Amino acid sequence: MTQLPASIDDTITLLAGQNYIAGRDLGTVAFLALKLGKPLFLEGEAGVGKTEIARALSSALGRRLIRLQCYEGLDASSAIYEWNFAAQMVAIRTAEAVGQTDRAALRTELFSDEFLIRRPLLEALEPQPEGPPVLLIDEIDRTDEPFEAFLLELLSDYQVTIPELGTIRAAEPPIVILTSNRTREVHDALKRRCLYHWVDYPGFQRELSILRARVPEATEKLSAEIVAFVQGLRGEDLFKSPGVAESIDWARALVALDAVALSPDLITDTVGAVLKYQDDIAKIAGAETTRLLDKAKAELAAVG
Repeated sequence: MTQLPASIDDTITLLAGQNYIAGRDLGTVAFLALKLGKPLFLEGEAGVGKTEIARALSSALGRRLIRLQCYEGLDASSAIYEWNFAAQMVAIRTAEAVGQTDRAALRTELFSDEFLIRRPLLEALEPQPEGPPVLLIDEIDRTDEPFEAFLLELLSDYQVTIPELGTIRAAEPPIVILTSNRTREVHDALKRRCLYHWVDYPGFQRELSILRARVPEATEKLSAEIVAFVQGLRGEDLFKSPGVAESIDWARALVALDAVALSPDLITDTVGAVLKYQDDIAKIAGAETTRLLDKAKAELAAVG
């Protein structure tokens, strides 16, 4: 198990070791979250690296990553635990077959650890061999307010109560990262429990560094043109602007085609790797593709 970073620079270096290129603002809030033991709330557009930081921290620190993928209708029981009803029914039938009559003993057996199915939140509270895990609560904005209220209580005490077993409290709190794509506003009370950071699209140089780290087999020219073109797309009136994840996917697709530079035809053939809505694809088709590519190349030439 790797020790927690001792400074902001150490945190940035730790993440860079996992090919996660963080700006100093994100490095600072990540360091403080680790240092103070507070949950980290990351908000921003999809594809800007919110989820990936949890994976990077987990790998860099040698901790287990436990992910709770949020969705509409998620309730506390689904996120904490369930009883294995099928196995319990088999145990009841077996007890009846052998003539077991001690109902109290049978009940104790049925609601024991053997029949408990642990869901992410319970797993995150239990001791792990490598130390407190990284708990990723992904896309919290997809849930509803009752679940937020429950989560607020959980993050206050790091404990849950299972009626049949009692209260389970974390000996050491997990490293908690919550993400939101801001499809709706998350309640202020939950945000106040956390350190907050808005993860924005990176600037040209940082996105280029990310691409070099993630797709090192791409040529320098291709990487620069991809970043310049994608950043140009983000300035257009699109339904969904491409994130860094799309830049990486597009670079990998182009490398698979042995591309060394962008051309209008190549962009048209592979645009589905970077844009995910037909209206957006139609909006940049034809002459518009050429215009955006010429603009990207001109900007690259200007900066030398």
